[in-house]
Order: sequence, then structure tokens, then C-alpha cells
Amino acid sequence: MSLGPQQSQPMDLKIISGNSNPELAQKIASEIGVQVSPTMLKRFADGEIQIEIHDNVRGADVYVVQSTCPPTNEHYMELFIMIDALKRASATRITAVMPYYGYSRQDRKVAPRAPISAKLVADLLQTAGAHRVVSVDLHAGQIQGFFDVPVDHLFSIPTLSRVWREKWGYGDQFVVISPDAGGVERARAFAKRLDASIAIVDKRRSGPNEAKAFNLIGDVKGKFAIIIDDMIDTAGTLTEAASCALKNGASKVAAVATHGVLSGPAVTRIQESCLEFVVLTDSIPLKESARNLSKFQVISVAPIIAEAIKRINSNESVSSLFI
Repeated sequence: MSLGPQQSQPMDLKIISGNSNPELAQKIASEIGVQVSPTMLKRFADGEIQIEIHDNVRGADVYVVQSTCPPTNEHYMELFIMIDALKRASATRITAVMPYYGYSRQDRKVAPRAPISAKLVADLLQTAGAHRVVSVDLHAGQIQGFFDVPVDHLFSIPTLSRVWREKWGYGDQFVVISPDAGGVERARAFAKRLDASIAIVDKRRSGPNEAKAFNLIGDVKGKFAIIIDDMIDTAGTLTEAASCALKNGASKVAAVATHGVLSGPAVTRIQESCLEFVVLTDSIPLKESARNLSKFQVISVAPIIAEAIKRINSNESVSSLFI
């Protein structure tokens, strides 16, 4: 006799960490209440990556935590090989947890004969054997459409805005600045949670990692300006926007971003800039040169990623995490 539909039970949950951000993987595992599965990752004399998973993953729901931050290509190869190893070890479901999705800025053709590298990476992840992807603050939302598997796109705005309210306050004494037109939606979401107004920097880009701020749209006079972006790479855009805000009458300027790539002269530029401080998440490990500098403050995204993993494992909705 049929007893009706049975509620599916959560599968055995495993956390695997690559070399890009083991501290974040450990925090996520602690939030969930599990241990990071032991792995061995080493290289042959010619640089080839060798990986062994020292845990039984047969029939398990496995989450591979790997931010594809610099060195991006090495971290991607680690991720592909780990996914392949798990597939061959008969894991039931493999989820690539990529707090930072490398190549995300190459999400469309910007010139003749240019690649769409973000799509290529999506194809490679699926070919390797990923059944699902979890990421935080993709540079472009349409990257979700590059996959034929489910993508859980998490946002850091709720966490960052909550911490800002608790530490620095909220209200109309603040103005949230988008450093370009593409980030207006992000600035509006952050400003809404702070009960603040928004402004936009009119930016012209002459080449990769080269930007020049020309004009500021909105009123910043006498206000504490908060520049918000999804990532800080060389910090050229950020420092130009900060100078632009001060020139237009802002009393102070700080910055908030999810991914601290901090390439090349970024740390020096920020340290020498007019910025009061910069708030980043731990989606990418903070560079060694910035760890002891008071201008850099780090907020963990481990709780939101851990909660998403728990809900995916138990087949629950993750939509409430976006509030």
C-alpha cells in the first residue's frame, strides 16, 4: 500500500577545500558543524597537479570550496581536478562553491574576435562534473545563464549593510556612491538598507585596469560617502571615485566591496588615498601586505555560504537569504 510521497532526506554532507582559501572553507565547515575532508594536493616536478581525496565520498553531497582568485588558472585547474576526482569516487552530487568567480569580467564580446571566457569556464566546470554552482556577487548576473546546471547566486549586501549599520550607523548623513553606471543596482540595494541617498560617478575607461573619473551625479556635500563595488582590482577606479567625491564636497569617504583582488599597486594606492577605510569580505584571502594595515577591515561571508549549503543539502529554499 502506498503511503504517499516521501520527504527526501538530506544526503551525507562533505566539505572539500582547495588551496585558494582554506581559512574560509574551515569557517564554512565550522558553521555547518562538520570537518573539512582531508585531501592531499601536491605537484609533480613539471608542475602538474596531483590530488587525492582521503575520505569516503561515495553517495555523498560534496561541496568543493575554491575561490578562483590569483593565481586564477592554477586555482581553476585544482577545482577541475578535484571535481573529476569526486566524480570518479561516486559522489552523488558535486557542488562547486566559488565565492569569487574568476574570469567573470569577460562575460561578453567587447571587441571583434574576443572570447567570452566566463562562458568557457562554465562549460569546463560542467564538463569536469559539477552538478551545481554556488557563488557570491557575480560581476554580471547573466553568468548564471551560461550554465545548464543550477546556480545559487548569493549576495553580500545584506551582511555588509547589517555590519555597517551596527558599526558606523545609518541615515541621511550617508550617501552611497556607485563608481560606474553598471553598479547602480548594487548601490541602491545598499543605500536602501542604510536609509541613505545614492550618487553615481561618470567613468570613462581607456583600457583594462585603466579608468578616469570625470563627473559625479548626485549630492554628496557634507555627507559621509560610501563607495560600493563588487570587487577592487588595481584600485584605480576606487581611488579616482574617492577623490571625485571629496572634490564635490563629501566630508569623508570609505569603500565597501565584496572581492578584494588587490592586484599590483592596489594596496599602496588605497593606503595613500583619501579613503578612511575599506571594508572587504573574505571571499578572497586578504593579501599579506594589507593584513596589518588599519585601513582594511574584513567581514566573513562564511555564515551566508554555510546557510546556503545547509539548505541545498536539505532541499530547502535559499531565497530568504537575499533579504
